[in-house]
Amino acid sequence: MRDAALEKAIGSAGGVRAMARSLGISQPAISSWRRVPADRVLSVEAMTGIPRSDLRPDIYPIHDQAVIASPQALDEIDEARARECEVIGALLWRAPTADTLAVLRNLQGDASPLGMAHLALAEAAEEATPESLRDEFFELFIGVGRGELLPYASYYLTGFLHERPLALVREDMGALGLARDERAGEPEDHIAVLLDILAKLIRGDVSGEGIDADRFYACHIEPWGERFFADLEVAKASTFYKAVGRLGSLFLSIETQAARLPA
Repeated sequence: MRDAALEKAIGSAGGVRAMARSLGISQPAISSWRRVPADRVLSVEAMTGIPRSDLRPDIYPIHDQAVIASPQALDEIDEARARECEVIGALLWRAPTADTLAVLRNLQGDASPLGMAHLALAEAAEEATPESLRDEFFELFIGVGRGELLPYASYYLTGFLHERPLALVREDMGALGLARDERAGEPEDHIAVLLDILAKLIRGDVSGEGIDADRFYACHIEPWGERFFADLEVAKASTFYKAVGRLGSLFLSIETQAARLPA
């Protein structure tokens, strides 16, 4: 008997046949599932918009996300930086839902390059649907076999996955007291994970000896991040994600320039 999350996923996909076609596997294989297999969770999440924590809570438990208040008020610019990290990272972690699109459509901007990128993202969200974005996200980052882009530091810096850049990220995460569930599918050098950690460092939610936001950015994002976002902007499967690529490129360019200013 299928569990409720799998039933919901099949319904969201349009039935067993539609899900099988999207995942590139046979209908009998899906019909035999009692729950989503561990190696298919991310693909099903991207295709249906159902969170991995709903599909397989045994692998992707929901952790307590209560925010610890910082003892000092955060500078307005730093808060904006942290929010930018979170928005871009969230869009690269999973396909936007209808609720996310509704928020993006209300983004405001000014005449600055970054402001114009916000307006372009709002316009792209206006033209997108959750269904089209599930397909686009799947083609870009998951695919049958692999997606068009691999958003990992190891891949961009060495040409391979699970290499030295990942080990360095894990070292810093350990120093910051951060860890992921070992059963989670994505390596920690995924750009969305790195941006989330950067946001936490900017806000002061985490700290570690010798590790601050500037150092973390210089070590783990600056060497490859702009190149990834440039690739995203021109990727064959990118429609909505062209705007995400543009926003990411501009944001990292500003971060890099700011890091090079005299202290």
